[in-house]
Amino acid sequence: MNAPFVSTRPALSRRNFLRGAGIALSLPLLDAMTPAFAGVVKSALKDAAATPGGKPRRFFGICNNLGLLPEHFFPKNAGIGYAISPYLELLKSHQNRFTVFSGVSHPEVDGGHPADNCFLTAAPHPGSAGFKNTISLDQYISERIGHLMRFPSLTLGVNVQQGIRSLSWTGSGVLIPCEEKAADVFARMFLQGTKSETEAQVRKLETGQSILDAVAGQAKDLQRKVGARDRDRLDQYFTSVRDLEQRMQMSREWEDRPKPKVSAPVPLDPASPKAYMDKVKLMYDMARMAFETDSTRSVSLLLDSVNSPAIEFGEVKTSDGYHNLSHHGKSKEKLAQLKNIDEWHMKLLAELFTELQAVKEDGDTLLDRTMILYGSNLGNANTHVTTNMPTIFAGGGFKHGQHLAFDTQHNYPLPNLFVSMLQRMGLETDKFASSTGTMRGLELV
Repeated sequence: MNAPFVSTRPALSRRNFLRGAGIALSLPLLDAMTPAFAGVVKSALKDAAATPGGKPRRFFGICNNLGLLPEHFFPKNAGIGYAISPYLELLKSHQNRFTVFSGVSHPEVDGGHPADNCFLTAAPHPGSAGFKNTISLDQYISERIGHLMRFPSLTLGVNVQQGIRSLSWTGSGVLIPCEEKAADVFARMFLQGTKSETEAQVRKLETGQSILDAVAGQAKDLQRKVGARDRDRLDQYFTSVRDLEQRMQMSREWEDRPKPKVSAPVPLDPASPKAYMDKVKLMYDMARMAFETDSTRSVSLLLDSVNSPAIEFGEVKTSDGYHNLSHHGKSKEKLAQLKNIDEWHMKLLAELFTELQAVKEDGDTLLDRTMILYGSNLGNANTHVTTNMPTIFAGGGFKHGQHLAFDTQHNYPLPNLFVSMLQRMGLETDKFASSTGTMRGLELV
């Protein structure tokens, strides 16, 4: 076994290094900056790649963190021509445009409710002490093709417990907060600022780029004074700085381009979290319009049912908070209310499919070019199990109309679907998180 690295020299202060530049942007933590006997901090940076040529492909990941009643969701038989379940009956007009999965989960993702943060990351043991998340699927896509659109990605949410939950996580495992106001999302995408507002934003971008230039310049001077391992870390740092500069330059160019015009009015956000279904519908609309105008190609949406009160939709009013209802204890009254909620979710999803199918793009429909993943981190919210996750996968240019049934006791890895989606996006990869390959039984059109 190799002996741990030990340094007896005085630590080099990052703060002193940056003080001359008068800025607060940090260098990576180097061995030269750690005090004697300190451990080595590992870091890794992702390379951004341009989107390959061909048709634009898009991703929309949706997680309802209280799931669906499994007895009404999963079909009884497998394959093409399966007998449709009560919930999927509400999607029947699109049956040939989606695939339903059973017996899938994220290997070693346990912990009940905390697993929602891992729905798009598949990072193991989210409930354990010292857990650190990994990059989410939407951000993996964003890092590689996001610079080609006005918005690299959109991270949306409904009734989200901010700072605690999100589907979107950076490569270093940092939570990206959800945007919950549809009106704000709409304004960012479609409302053109005044000339003075645009100029102010450009100045911010230019200032940020000059800061990066200053730090990179100082780091190059430092590179001659440090060891081989630190030089490798600085090389990674330079790569990340160059990537960020490119992203900032793209943002600068987008500020000069007019925003797309849409005929829809500015949405009116419900004042109460009880209007849960209205909020879901608005976020579906925001995602659809973002894809329709090619403003982004990567969207995540967390439906934080755990953090939702008694909800109201149509003529239905629930008697208790969504979370409390999910722990139904086989109460007929609670199960009936949950069934109403679940059915409304399916109706809204069917409406989303219909609206995407109605939009044409160079001979295809928008649904043909949009991969929609709808599911939950919980297979059964009543018992907090994270296996046999209810999962629907629609659109995106795959052959659908089937129930892919895997072993409900020894689950098949859902991250295999992530690999299939990434490859469909034109990204060269054969691995994501705990995947073992591509999704078995799922073929391209």
